[in-house]
Amino acid sequence: MFAKILFPTDFSELSEKALSYIVKLKDAGTEEVILLHVIDTGNLDALIRYSPLNLMDARNEARDKAMQKMATFADFLQKKGLKVKIRIEEGTPFDIILKVENEERVSNIVMSSHGMSNIKEMLLGSVSEQVIRNSKTPIIIIKR
Repeated sequence: MFAKILFPTDFSELSEKALSYIVKLKDAGTEEVILLHVIDTGNLDALIRYSPLNLMDARNEARDKAMQKMATFADFLQKKGLKVKIRIEEGTPFDIILKVENEERVSNIVMSSHGMSNIKEMLLGSVSEQVIRNSKTPIIIIKR
């Protein structure tokens, strides 16, 4: 049931906590983890609009930073005996998570939820909430 897990991460402290839960799922049959980080193009566009950064430079810098952090997560999981695949994508986070869910044919999604309630989330819903509403696979949400 948990053979292939999709783990979308924003590199928050809570997402680091979720790694320990993924390792525990190894005893339930987890063999592979798809590590996914989504570079939110909405945030990237706003950054470019209000700063002197070049769009390509900003994208490359975001991708390089994400790859460094993903390598740390991957190393931790591989040392625990799990196969790891890294994916860094650009777009709207919940759309990309659902796209990767289908492409990778995962058996489960493990993700963290910040439980924030800012205006944007009240109007549009959090990423985790939108994934929960639209996912076709079981989801484990790690809360604070």
